[in-house]
Amino acid sequence: MTALDETLLGDGDALSAADPSGVLRSLAGAGAQVREAVELSAQAGVGRLAEDGRPRAVVVAALGGASVVTDVLTALAGRGCPVPLVERRGGPLPSWVGPLDLVVAVSMSGRAPGPLALAAEAARRGARVVTVGAEGSPLAGVGARGGNVHVPPARGVRAVDAGTRSSRVSLWSLLTPVLLAADALDVVRTPVEVLSAVADRLDAEAETCRPWTEAFVNPAKVLAMELAGAVPVVLADGDLTAAAARRAASMLARTARVPAVAGALPDDASEVVATFGGPFAARPDDVFADPFLDGPAGPRLQLTLLRDAPAAVPDEERVVADAVATTAADAGVRVSEVVAEPGAPLERLAQLIARTDFAAAYLALASGTDPATSPQVADLRDRLGRASRHAAP
Repeated sequence: MTALDETLLGDGDALSAADPSGVLRSLAGAGAQVREAVELSAQAGVGRLAEDGRPRAVVVAALGGASVVTDVLTALAGRGCPVPLVERRGGPLPSWVGPLDLVVAVSMSGRAPGPLALAAEAARRGARVVTVGAEGSPLAGVGARGGNVHVPPARGVRAVDAGTRSSRVSLWSLLTPVLLAADALDVVRTPVEVLSAVADRLDAEAETCRPWTEAFVNPAKVLAMELAGAVPVVLADGDLTAAAARRAASMLARTARVPAVAGALPDDASEVVATFGGPFAARPDDVFADPFLDGPAGPRLQLTLLRDAPAAVPDEERVVADAVATTAADAGVRVSEVVAEPGAPLERLAQLIARTDFAAAYLALASGTDPATSPQVADLRDRLGRASRHAAP
């Protein structure tokens, strides 16, 4: 297990030098992504979707790092969404999809096979199609067909190094057009005014979590230190924060190379609490233990509780979250809490996502890991590419 370099966390210049792909810089530009994506969406004509009225159903096709788009849209729509929201990562397109429905396909490269195939099939059936992805890509070609809408990623995202041109650090460039489309269709209320406030909240979080802020007053660095050497369990206190929990687990795995489990209350309370008595739970320190003979202690659970702003949480949900945190502490499990500040639901969600995004990046850098690239992922892609070429007729 690689030790965390806390000295590096306290040196902003050293952190920047250790991050040649500019992941921290890209995360800090999340607010700018929102603002530019609003402009690009207007130029693309997202607003004209309202002319044909609300669709019968919305199918969102996204996979990998872009799948958080579906999580956020579902969280904001809530259980009272006026139309069904269906997630698809790949084919086939549901047989019932037709001219009365909307299909949203998201892929940073514009070449992901699943979203591309679903968008093309939806267009063939006459469904309305919104695509978000690289200009000049096959997906953009589908979105450019008559009656469809295509929105390219923010130019700031396209301008950075290839290592950071990924959906992980381009979330708001991909998500914002989808939210504006949902607003135009009166599926989820996320008008430009709300997105402007979200951009401001993201800017404020970037300032709070900037590399040059001292580690002990930077909440993202503090969280990274608390996560070091641990087996993280990221638990949301409700439906809204569940999207942030899944995003956090994904970022810890893909960016910091730390396997993490995500859950949401109240449904996952029993499963999470049960682990407090398992093999990764804390054990009493043995004063006679010899680290040279017995080896170092293994990783232990660390509960990261993502909490909505207090005024937005019903009493019964707050009681469950408090009880889980207390049970963890009593079992010797370390507990970290990230609490959103008041604001619109998307603002609160954005803050939680930004905080944990920065923490994952700091954890990677202080552990000597490049947060932008993974040799193992590159090897996997090469093997799959070779297998695909060999299988082709």
